[in-house]
Amino acid sequence: MSRTALRICPLCEATCGLTLTIDGSRVTAARGDREDVFSHGFICPKGASFGAVDADPDRLRVPLVRRDGELREATWDEAFDAVAAGLRPVVERHGPHAVGVVLGNPNVHTVAGALYPSVLHGALGTRSLFTASTVDQMPKHVSSGLLFGDANAIPVPDLDRTDHLLLIGANPLESNGSLCTAPDFPGRLKALKARGGTLTVIDPRRTRTAKLADRHVPIRPGTDALLLAAMAHVLFAEDLTGLGDLAAHVQGVGEVREALRDFTPDAVAAACDVDAGVIRVLARDLATAPTAAVYARIGSCTVPHGTLASWLVDVLNILTGNLDRPGGALFPQAATDRTPRPAGPGRGFALGRWHSRVSGHPEAKGELPLSALAEEIDTATDDGEPLRALVAIAANPVLSAPDGDRLDKALGSLDFMVSVDPYLNETSRHAHVVLPPPPPAQSPHHDFALNGLAVRNQVRYTRPAVPVESGRMAETEILARLVLAATGMNGADPASVDAMVIEQTLGKAVEEPHSPVHGRDPGELAGVLTGANGPERRLDMMLRLGPYGDGFGARPDGLTLEKLLAHPHGIDLGPLRPRLPQPLKTRSGKVELLPRPIADDLPRLRQALADRPAGLVLVGRRHLRSNNSWMHNIPALTGGSNRCTLHLNPEDAERLGIRNGAVVRVKGAGGEVTAPAEVTDGVRPGVVSLPHGWGHDRPGTRLAHAATDPGVNVNQLLDGSLLDPLSGNAVLNGVPVELLPAATP
Repeated sequence: MSRTALRICPLCEATCGLTLTIDGSRVTAARGDREDVFSHGFICPKGASFGAVDADPDRLRVPLVRRDGELREATWDEAFDAVAAGLRPVVERHGPHAVGVVLGNPNVHTVAGALYPSVLHGALGTRSLFTASTVDQMPKHVSSGLLFGDANAIPVPDLDRTDHLLLIGANPLESNGSLCTAPDFPGRLKALKARGGTLTVIDPRRTRTAKLADRHVPIRPGTDALLLAAMAHVLFAEDLTGLGDLAAHVQGVGEVREALRDFTPDAVAAACDVDAGVIRVLARDLATAPTAAVYARIGSCTVPHGTLASWLVDVLNILTGNLDRPGGALFPQAATDRTPRPAGPGRGFALGRWHSRVSGHPEAKGELPLSALAEEIDTATDDGEPLRALVAIAANPVLSAPDGDRLDKALGSLDFMVSVDPYLNETSRHAHVVLPPPPPAQSPHHDFALNGLAVRNQVRYTRPAVPVESGRMAETEILARLVLAATGMNGADPASVDAMVIEQTLGKAVEEPHSPVHGRDPGELAGVLTGANGPERRLDMMLRLGPYGDGFGARPDGLTLEKLLAHPHGIDLGPLRPRLPQPLKTRSGKVELLPRPIADDLPRLRQALADRPAGLVLVGRRHLRSNNSWMHNIPALTGGSNRCTLHLNPEDAERLGIRNGAVVRVKGAGGEVTAPAEVTDGVRPGVVSLPHGWGHDRPGTRLAHAATDPGVNVNQLLDGSLLDPLSGNAVLNGVPVELLPAATP
C-alpha cells in the first residue's frame, strides 16, 4: 500500500518542495509539491531522482572501524568508543589545534549539519577549521563582512521584481542558483524577460543561462573585478550615481571614486578582452534601469581578485541606489535568524585574527584555507607540529581541494581520522572510523542557512518521510554523540548536547535588552518548548526568538514549531523588504564603502591591468544533474551531457590539431590529467573547461557506478599556491594550462 509524504529537497540550494510516493519504507517516486509556498511544484532532475539517491546500494548502513589496517563493520557503541580513544589522546598530548575539522558543502543541506558542527568546533577549541567555503564563496562573506560588518549579511537579487539583472560568473540554469536560494530560477529569469526586463550575462562560456540572455559578454576569465571597477568608474565619470535613500547609510563614496580613478573602460578593455564601448553601455544600462541588481557567483569568486569582485558587485548596487530596495538587491530575513537588534554601531568584522602555521594564511570568518589542509598535515615548522587528527563531516576534500594527490597522501599519515559520510569515498577511505548518516528520506529538513539567502521570505519544515531504519542512527544523534566522544564525555546522553545549547542560548537571550524574553527565567522558557526531540526543541526555540516568532508568548500571533507543523507546505512570509540600517554591524553603523583591507588590495588589481595570458586558461563548470562530487554514483544522474569532457573552442582545436573526441593531456602547476576533448563554440577562444567533482578512480572506495566512468579531478591541475589573499579562497578559474596529445611521453 503506497502513501505520500512531503519533503524539502536537500540536493541543491533551490530547496524545492517534493511529494514523495512511498511503498513500505522505500521512496518509489518524487514529484514537485504544487502547494509548496516557495517552489510551487517546480522540480529538477536531481529532485526527480530523490528515490534513487535515497536507495543507492553503496550507501553505508553501519559504522566502519579500522582494525589491523582494514575498515570493518562495527556497532555504533564500538565506533564512538574508537572516536573517543583516537581523538582525546591527541588533544591531551598536543593541544586542541592539533585536531582539524573539515566541513563539506552538504552540511548546509541538513538539520544535523546546521545544528552540531559549530558545537563540536567550539567544544574542541581548535583554530584548525577548514570548510568548502574557501573553494567557493568565501570572498562574498569577506566583502560583506567588510562592507556591512556581518559576513553573513549577503544581499540577494530581487528576482521577481527587478527590471534589469546582471549576472557575472553564474549559471543558475545549471546550478539552480547559489547564494541566492530560488526554486525555478529558469522560470524566474524567463518571467523577467516576459515583463520587459533585461538579462545580461558576463561569462567566458556560452552557458544555458547565457543563451537565454539579452546580452552575453564573453569576458576573459579572472578579470571580473577589472570590468566591474570600470563600470563603477563610468558611473562616476558620467554622473550616473544616485544613492537615493541609501545616502544616509553609506560612507566612503568619494574615497571609492578616487580609488577607482585608474580603472577606465579603455584601461581595462584589453585585459578583459571586452570593448570599452560595451563596458560603458553595461554601466549606463544598469544606472538607467528603473530597478536593477548585480549578482555574481562562483566564476567571480574562485579567481585571484575574488574579494574585490564581490565587493564591487555591491558597490555597483549601492552607487545605483539599488541596494535594499524592491527590484534591487535586498537582505533576506530567515525565520530562525537571531532576534533583530536595534540599529546602531556594532563590533565590525576583522580578518587575520590568527594565521595558518605553515604558509601564514590569515583566517577569514574563523576558517583557514582548505588549500592549506595538506601542508598543515604533512609539514612541520618551528611554530608547531602538524595536524595529527581530523574530523571530516560531509567533506571530500581529496576531490574538492587543489592538489588532491598531496592531500591523499597526507590523510594517510594522520594519527586518527573520523569521517561522517554515507559513502566510502576518496576522502573517507582514509578514516579510522566512518559514521554513516541515514538516507535523506529518514531525516527531517529545515533550511537554516539557505533561508537566509532566499529570494522570498518563507519558512518550511518537514519531518522524516520514513522512520530511521533498524541498525541506522539519526544524523542528529550521530553528530551529538560525536561531540560527546570528542570532548571527553563519550557515553553520555546525546540529548544533553541539545539541552546544553538550549540552556546557553536562552541564558544569553534573557540578558539582551532587545530580546522579547529579556529578564525572564531561562528554565521556565525551556519548559515551554515543544518538539519530538532535542533538534526540534532547538528549532522551536529559534523560531520563537526569531524575527517572526511569538517571543515565548510576547507576540501571540508569532511563529512556533507547532504553528509550522500545522502548515506542511510552509508559511509564506512575504517578499523581501528594505531593512537598512538594522543589518549593519560595522563600527560606524554605516555601510563602509571602502574598508581598509579593500583599499590595500587595489594596487594588486591595478597591476592586473597589464596581464595577458600567453596560452590557454582553465575554467570549471557545473552540470544540472550533478552537485560537486555527490551524485556521480546515481545512474539516473550520469551520462548524456553530464560527462567529464574538456570543452575546447574550434579555433583552438584547429590550431592545436585536436579532433573532437580525442583524448588529450591537460597540464597545470599541480599535475596533469587526461580527458576526451569536446570541441564546442560554447567556450570562448583561449579558454578550456573541465567540470569539477570527478576523479572517482582511487582504490579503496565503494562507489561502484561512479567507478565505471570516473572522469578526472580537475583540481589536480592546481598546486594550491594560488589564493585570493583577503579570503584565502582557492583560485580555480583562469589558471594557465597546456594541452598535449595523450600519446606524448
